[in-house]
Amino acid sequence: MRNALKLTLLSLSLLGATTPALAQSAPPAPAAAQFVAPKIEWLKDLRVMSSVAVADNGDLVFIGSDTRVYRTDASGKEKWSYATGDIGRAMPVITPQGTVIAGSYDDQLYALDASGKLLWKVKFDGDIYATPALRPDGSVIVATAGGTVYALNAAGQTQWTYKVGAPVFSSPAVAADGTIYFGAQNNRMHALTPDGKLKWAFSAGSLVFSSPAIGRDGSVYFGSSDRKIYALTAAGQPKWTVQTGLFVNASPIVTSQDIVVVGSYDGKVYAINSTGETEWVYTAGAGIAGSASELSDGTIVVPDLGGTVHAIGKAGQALWTIPTGKKIDTGVAVSDAGTLYFSTNDGTLNAITRQRPLASGPWPTFHALPAGWGRVLTPAETQARTNARQAAANAALPPLVSVKPAPATPAPVTPAPATPVKPPVVTAPQPATPSAPVKPAPVPPAPTLTPAQLAEAAAKGARSVDGVVYLPLREAAGALGVGVQTVRPRMARLLVLAQPVTVSIRTLDGVPSVSLAALTRLPGVSAQTSPGGVTLKRMSTGATFALNWASLLPFRATPEYPLQAGTPLRR
Repeated sequence: MRNALKLTLLSLSLLGATTPALAQSAPPAPAAAQFVAPKIEWLKDLRVMSSVAVADNGDLVFIGSDTRVYRTDASGKEKWSYATGDIGRAMPVITPQGTVIAGSYDDQLYALDASGKLLWKVKFDGDIYATPALRPDGSVIVATAGGTVYALNAAGQTQWTYKVGAPVFSSPAVAADGTIYFGAQNNRMHALTPDGKLKWAFSAGSLVFSSPAIGRDGSVYFGSSDRKIYALTAAGQPKWTVQTGLFVNASPIVTSQDIVVVGSYDGKVYAINSTGETEWVYTAGAGIAGSASELSDGTIVVPDLGGTVHAIGKAGQALWTIPTGKKIDTGVAVSDAGTLYFSTNDGTLNAITRQRPLASGPWPTFHALPAGWGRVLTPAETQARTNARQAAANAALPPLVSVKPAPATPAPVTPAPATPVKPPVVTAPQPATPSAPVKPAPVPPAPTLTPAQLAEAAAKGARSVDGVVYLPLREAAGALGVGVQTVRPRMARLLVLAQPVTVSIRTLDGVPSVSLAALTRLPGVSAQTSPGGVTLKRMSTGATFALNWASLLPFRATPEYPLQAGTPLRR
């Protein structure tokens, strides 16, 4: 793995780090569900890590936490798996021919045929966090954390490259005219021509993790860490913006009624019409990182980070909820047969059968299709998709049952017969019972260190190896309000702006340590050095690490002409 950033999207909200005032108050209660939720038909521990793609025949494709690409049937029974060099969270793409296109954090894109045989693989300049987009001619658009967008033909050969200059974690989307849209960590939404030339770039107020959705008229919709939802024309001109309470990393959808629906880390789902007016706002009660999906009857299905799947009616009303108690940071996949699939952060895949299929809207789910093509469909493709979903869309389903039972009729009350009063019984006083021994008071928990105290502890533990300054990982991350998710011998996964980031580490004196340079490269982090140390800032969180540069990086004079081994001294 590279020393570059390696995002994993096991996303978890960092509200406490970025907005302490909000974190201290309880989240709003979810809207009361009106109907009994459908039952989960089955759930299996399949080690699911990526979003789940669904093939036309109902097969499921995903990347597991064991670094393998899996293909199963609709019931989760494995058909084949293929080992990659690392994990990956990008949704695999399934072509019309059944080929699986899957990206990994080993910087490679794999093409596997319908039987799981490797057709080709290509190595790039960074991790593939974004889901590739499939163009009508079979070529693939791939964006990397190294900051480059590639176009590959169907055989895996590079057609062109475009240097963004910033990591790309936003999945590219391809418009009907071939224009390619994607967001990047330079705070911009980009538009490229089909041959890889920049058409325009629109600057948002902060990072763009959100993947764009394309509307019926060619408008582009996305969210940003600046807490806004944006609508742009195909020419890159702003149409409208909608303010939210926290950052919007989820990717919008565009419904069959041309309503833009997207969730925010403020725990709400926003529905906005084409003119920028809010149709409704649904309160989920926990941050939302996964995309919504629109079913053929207009129901919106969206999970939240608290582990609840919500079904929302056309008017924004709660229909039903399924709480799992486990984090869900990817969207709900919907098969043409009307089965809903969602995975929790422990790798369990859940299936709800006998539901409606996807709606035939402009962009009804993440990356437009359950197979993850990521482009606007042709009229013929749209009709084919509608026909494939017709049976499930018209199937007779069990009616929704209200959660409110009918009020019970009170039974007639029969007065009890009078009971004669008995005189009280006087008992002799009992000897006093010795009191129970007094238990020692519980030991109060250790006080939580402030960012300044964590920065001080990190600075005291600073070490220098080969001219590189390292800080204790947990103290340094805590000073920046960054969570530490997992620690391995050579890498750790941090949670930054609700997105997991992989960094290289070293174990020094038994302490996992991260380089100061790696900290400065974290998304949204800026650094300012001084003779007394360095100050790192991330949004509203900042920490000053008091470092003794002279002892960490002592100056050693290097001779202008260093002696070669065995060279005699000249006088």
